[in-house]
Amino acid sequence: MDVLDRRLVAALQVSPRASWGEIGRVIGEHERTVARRLQRLIADGVVRVTAIYDDLRSGNGRPVHLHVQVRPGTAGRVAETLARRPDARSVYTLTGAADVGCELVSPSREALDDILSTQISTIDGVLRTRTQVVLHTFVTVAEWHAPYLTEREVAELRPPATGPLPDEDGLSPLEQELAELLVADGRVAFTAIAERLDVSVPTARRRVTSLLDRRLLLLRAEVEPALLGLAVEAALWLKVRPHGLDRVGQTLGAHPDVRYCAATTGTHSMIAQVAVPHEADLYRFLSGVVGLLDEITDLDVTLITRAYKRGHLHKSGMLTLEKTP
Repeated sequence: MDVLDRRLVAALQVSPRASWGEIGRVIGEHERTVARRLQRLIADGVVRVTAIYDDLRSGNGRPVHLHVQVRPGTAGRVAETLARRPDARSVYTLTGAADVGCELVSPSREALDDILSTQISTIDGVLRTRTQVVLHTFVTVAEWHAPYLTEREVAELRPPATGPLPDEDGLSPLEQELAELLVADGRVAFTAIAERLDVSVPTARRRVTSLLDRRLLLLRAEVEPALLGLAVEAALWLKVRPHGLDRVGQTLGAHPDVRYCAATTGTHSMIAQVAVPHEADLYRFLSGVVGLLDEITDLDVTLITRAYKRGHLHKSGMLTLEKTP
């Protein structure tokens, strides 16, 4: 990707359903240029526009992060096995004590016991696991965008806030159908939605707007960070004093290098994922951002060496960065 490609993808990450004309107006490029470049990136599989559930609000399930230690030489096979699970949202191989990291969405507390005790533990190669259940999410990968836009550009593209969110717990049958269409294609046209659900186009538009405004579903433009020039990805596991959880989470969640941040149960009370261009940038983030937060008492940094699945999308279905000698 060149600089313009990266800016256009960042704009699509901010507003995945924006028209080519809207993106062109904000970025300062002709609509035909925007359409040609982004349609090529989408057709080539570099970018995929999809949607993910806000699991806790929609009643879709309970997100759980697993640290998996495996027998030497089996990390890739275990990661592939986990990635084939429909309840696995993301799967990575890692440096550090854990060989594989996995985010699962368990449909219930009862199901989680079976998943951990009889399903994950019996995968060939798995030695032990450590489980951290998500309690609160500060920022999701769907809300992150590559740092190539000005604040003004982001403000013009980002849909206006709708105020305090109501308590939610589940989707209606029609909303579930609509959500599945958006998960398959986050840019599906309102006319196609109306035809598929046998409703009018204004009703389709209103229903989509309601799902997004109520944060039951989050639109996402997925692209490998390395293709955006962010070759170093790290998962940070933080021990935070209880009184400082909200401050630390809000601070990290607002930082442009942080793709994901959540409070969890377990030996560490917070997880954050960071994407930066170089190891030197990661060092500066750790010393100049994390290091200034006195509420953090301990830190475990692991590097993501390979992604097998992101946002329920198998890595094999997306273009990856080929490194040349």
